[in-house]
Amino acid sequence: MWCDEDFADWYPRDGRAVLSPAQLATVCVLQFLLGLSDRQAAEAVRCRIDFKYAMAMELEDPGFHHSVLADFRERVARDDRADRLLDLVLARLKEAGLVGERTTQRTDSTHVPAAVRDLTRLELVTRRSVPRLKKWPARLGIC
Repeated sequence: MWCDEDFADWYPRDGRAVLSPAQLATVCVLQFLLGLSDRQAAEAVRCRIDFKYAMAMELEDPGFHHSVLADFRERVARDDRADRLLDLVLARLKEAGLVGERTTQRTDSTHVPAAVRDLTRLELVTRRSVPRLKKWPARLGIC
């Protein structure tokens, strides 16, 4: 999707990034897709072969400290970097023929009403149960 040169203006000219920005971007995408915390994502980089493969890392690579991800996200949030990164990814996906020009994208949002319905049911059960549970200690002679 991207290479380190795509991030050249994100870092000072007199040095280079200690870690590959392209690899950190890949970790951030995987972290988002899998719903991982920074610590979990850093641990996955150290231990999971699929993460190492996706990042083109050696199996013996020790990974990095989880705080690096927060620093990288701060760099992404500056100026219009996130938009430029998204535009770059879309351009490369178009080049590969994975995304068409001006096509209609359809999404399935049926999971959203289902999640709301489940949450509403849980709230109803909780509201009905809490007052009854508060009476139990008195019934049992505890209070």
